[in-house]
Amino acid sequence: MIFKLANSEIKDDFKFRQLQAQLTTCWQPVDCFDRAPRQILVVPSLSLDQEELRKVEGVHHYEERLLFSLLHLRNPNTSLIYVTSQPLHPSIVDYYLELLPGIPSSHAQSRLNLFSTYDGSQRPLTEKILKRPRLVERIRHCLSPEEAYMVCFNSTSWEQQLALTLNIPLMALSPALLDLGTKAGSREIFGVCGVPHPQGSQLTYCVKDLAVATADLWEQQPTLKRIVIKLNEGFSGEGNALLLLDELQDVAPGHASHSQRVVKIHEALKHMRFQYVHETWDHFSRKIEELGAIAEAFIEGDIKRSPSVQGHITPFGEVEILSTHDQILGGPDGQIFLGCRFPADGAYRLELQEMGRRVGESLAKQGALERYSVDFIAVQNADQTWDLNAIEINLRKGGTTHPFMALQLLTNGSYNLEDGQFYTPQGQPKYYRASDNLQKEQYKGLLPNDLMDIIMIEQLHFNSIAGTGAAFHLMGCLSEYGKLGLTCIGNTPKEAEQIYKQVVAALDKETI
Repeated sequence: MIFKLANSEIKDDFKFRQLQAQLTTCWQPVDCFDRAPRQILVVPSLSLDQEELRKVEGVHHYEERLLFSLLHLRNPNTSLIYVTSQPLHPSIVDYYLELLPGIPSSHAQSRLNLFSTYDGSQRPLTEKILKRPRLVERIRHCLSPEEAYMVCFNSTSWEQQLALTLNIPLMALSPALLDLGTKAGSREIFGVCGVPHPQGSQLTYCVKDLAVATADLWEQQPTLKRIVIKLNEGFSGEGNALLLLDELQDVAPGHASHSQRVVKIHEALKHMRFQYVHETWDHFSRKIEELGAIAEAFIEGDIKRSPSVQGHITPFGEVEILSTHDQILGGPDGQIFLGCRFPADGAYRLELQEMGRRVGESLAKQGALERYSVDFIAVQNADQTWDLNAIEINLRKGGTTHPFMALQLLTNGSYNLEDGQFYTPQGQPKYYRASDNLQKEQYKGLLPNDLMDIIMIEQLHFNSIAGTGAAFHLMGCLSEYGKLGLTCIGNTPKEAEQIYKQVVAALDKETI
C-alpha cells in the first residue's frame, strides 16, 4: 500500500509538471490584448492555517479581494470563471464590471461565469470545491484545457489537486516550494541573495528550544530591547508576539548564566505582548508545536517605516518588479497590516526595487511562479538616509496586490522602473492610499447598495474622466462586520489622502 501511494504521488507530480509547462503558451499578462482565446479560473481560496485566519474579522469575505482579476475581461477574447464559498451580491459584481474601461459591461458579463459552493464554513474554498464533484464537473464544462489556466490567492496541495482534477495548469507557486515563503524560509533566501535582515534564530517546534534560541539571540546582541517571536506561517502580523527584555534585566547577558537566562525567558514567553488582541499563551504555544516559530531581533528606531516591494515571476522565469508601497501598520506594537500608500518614499524606492529583484531571481531559480512580495523595516539615520532590513517574503497575493490591480484597472497605466512611479497613457503620475480595514461599529448594517448610494451622492466614486476617486472592495463584509476595503486614487499623494478622509467622513455622517 505504501508503494502504491508513493507511486501515485510520483505520477501526480509528473502530470503536474507537464501541466505547468503549458503556461508558456496559455498564460496571459494582464496587459495582453492578443486575439488568442484565454480562459482564467479564479479560485480566491485563503488556503492558510484556518486557526490563524480566524483572527481576521470577516475573513471569509476576503475571497472578494481578487475580484479585481476581472480586469482581464478588458481583453474581449478572454473569459473568466470566478468561484466563491458564498454567492456574491449581484450589485458587487455589477460594480466591478462597470469599472472596466473601454468594454461594455454586458460584453464582459457574457464572458464571466460565477460559481459558489454555498458553504460558509471555515474550510478553505478549494477544499470545498473538491468535495463537490458535481460542481467540479460544471466548472470543467466551461473550460477548454488548451486555453485555460487557474489562478489563486495562495497555492497548496489543495490547489494542485484541483488543477490536476480539471487538467489545467496552475499559475502559482508549486506546493513543493511553500517553505520558501515561511518566516524561516524567508530568512534563508535573504541570506542567499545578500539582502540585509535582522539577526534571528533557526526554526523551532518546541517552547523550550525557542527559549534557548531566544537566549542565544540576546547573547549575540546584548543591547536588544525587544525580541519578536513569529509563528512560521503567521498572517498579516497576527502571528507575532513581542518579548520585552527590559523586564528581564536580572538575567541579561553579563548578569546571569546562560541556563538562568533560558529558564527566565521560558517563563516570560507566557506573558508576551501578542499582536492579536484575543491571543492566549495556551493557543500560541500549541501553534508553535504545529507551525514552528522563530525568534528575531526587533528593529528599534525613532523614525521607522514598513515599506514593501512586489514582484512577479513569469512562466519563462523572468522577474518583473510591479510596485513599491509604504505599509500602514497597527496593533499593539505596529506589526499588523492595515493598509498602504503607493508608491514608497522616493528616498528608498529604487533600493527596494533592487533588493526585490534579487529576491525574485533567487526564487525564480528554485522554480517559483507568480506574485511575491518582500516586507522591510526602514529606519531613518541622523543624516536623513535610511537603513532597510527585510523581514519576510509572501509567496501569494497579499494586501498590496488588489490596490495595485485596481490602479491598473481604472487608469490603464503602467509602472515605470526608472523612478518607481505609475503613469497613465497621458503621462500623469498616480498615487493611492488603500486599506482593507476601514472598520467601525456604526457601519454595520450597511448593504453594498447603501454604500453606492452614499458614495454617489458625495461624488467620491472613481471618475474615469478626472482619473481620481475611490474604488471599493470587501463590500460583502460591510453589513455584518462594519468593515470595508478601498483604494483612493489621486494625482498627488495629498489628493489620495484627502479622498480617503472624505470617504470616511461621508460614511461617518450617514451612519451616526
